[in-house]
Amino acid sequence: MGRSRYLRAVHPGPAGGLDPEAPEALLECLTGVSERIGRPAVLIAMDDLSAIALSRVAPMLRERFRIPHQPDNLPARVADKAELSRLCARWDVPHPETVIPASGAEAAEAAWRLGLPVIAKWSRPWLLPTGADGLRSTMLVHTTAEARRLYERSAEAGSRLLLQRFLPAGPDTDWFFHGAFARGGRPLLAGSGRKELSWPVRTGLTAVGRWLPDPAVEEAGLRLAERLGYQGILDLDFRRDELGCFRLVDFNPRPGAQFRLFVDAAGLDVVQAMYLDLTGQQVPRPSGGPGRVFVAENYALLARVRGGSMPRRPAAVPVDPAGPTGASASSGPGAGAGGGGGGDRRSAPERAPKRSAERGSVETAWFAADDLLPFLAMLGALLGRGADKGVRLLRGVPEQGRRTALAVVRAPRQRGRNQAPTGSGGPAVPASRSVPPEASSEPDELVSR
Repeated sequence: MGRSRYLRAVHPGPAGGLDPEAPEALLECLTGVSERIGRPAVLIAMDDLSAIALSRVAPMLRERFRIPHQPDNLPARVADKAELSRLCARWDVPHPETVIPASGAEAAEAAWRLGLPVIAKWSRPWLLPTGADGLRSTMLVHTTAEARRLYERSAEAGSRLLLQRFLPAGPDTDWFFHGAFARGGRPLLAGSGRKELSWPVRTGLTAVGRWLPDPAVEEAGLRLAERLGYQGILDLDFRRDELGCFRLVDFNPRPGAQFRLFVDAAGLDVVQAMYLDLTGQQVPRPSGGPGRVFVAENYALLARVRGGSMPRRPAAVPVDPAGPTGASASSGPGAGAGGGGGGDRRSAPERAPKRSAERGSVETAWFAADDLLPFLAMLGALLGRGADKGVRLLRGVPEQGRRTALAVVRAPRQRGRNQAPTGSGGPAVPASRSVPPEASSEPDELVSR
């Protein structure tokens, strides 16, 4: 952040770090920040820990900051894996089969019944002790004895153990949904996308992502936000199972690292949309954007060298012949293809999108300054696999694209008068969308921050 050209000032955080279970230090810190700024400012949490802590002190900061309204400790509820599982069951959002064992014996039995290997998660990962050996937020468990031993460490972990059916990763399995929402869960800007490369490979953050509308993913994200009355920015992760059903695996109550993938034709992203809404300005109706590609260059290069592959063209995207490919703000729970998020099971020729002359743009982000380990590992991989391959992979990426950094908030751009603003009763997401364009492997635009 210190090298971002959008950064005006840095305010130190609470002394001793952030503790969501004791947010008084955060309240004192933000009160001091407000006094130094001298006027109300927009405040957006950029990670789960900050979102949870901020929601607990927000009522005391309403006169000092413009903060999305999150009632009833909502960020902590959706970030809690056990609570998320209950919410999905209550609102018929597909979710991996999950068991919360009450004993070591139940943990072993559940692991066997779900089918080894299984995924083990701690319901409140922010409570995990720093540096605890063998305790990670998410782990792959291969034996019933391992599941039993993990349960016996519940007190040390600080929260309950969950066991989930393992959904194997593969091509076209990992998807995400980003959205910015006004009060009552009304969408300002929302979209679904596919993770094409990740680091670590098949399990980690998005190294290459593509904006691809999918009715089942979008309908599930919009329905969750509406029923929660969610205001703010969210990032949802989905995995497609072997039957084609999209299952929600994670709910992040803040912007995702790849939020700049979702930028419309006028440059509006979810953070800018939230800024406009919180400051009482009209949010323009989103226009365009599908087909856009996000590349975190050092992570993408490392994932590619380590065995990943970037598709040359997007896979078939399900299209509902009876209606729009994406749900609108006024859509009901049953809107969109797939109903309850079950995916489109039509044959490939029926699902294939029409070719479009429109080409996607690319958003690049270079994170070496934030995390040197992937960068050093990338260099080692390049040396091990040959520098010539690395040169070929980097071909076409301009030098200035490798010095970018993520900014928390920036001022909204000036927009033309001919753009239709979002009205109080009109849809904030276009009621109909064209079939997603086929993004070329040679981008016509490279967007850097």
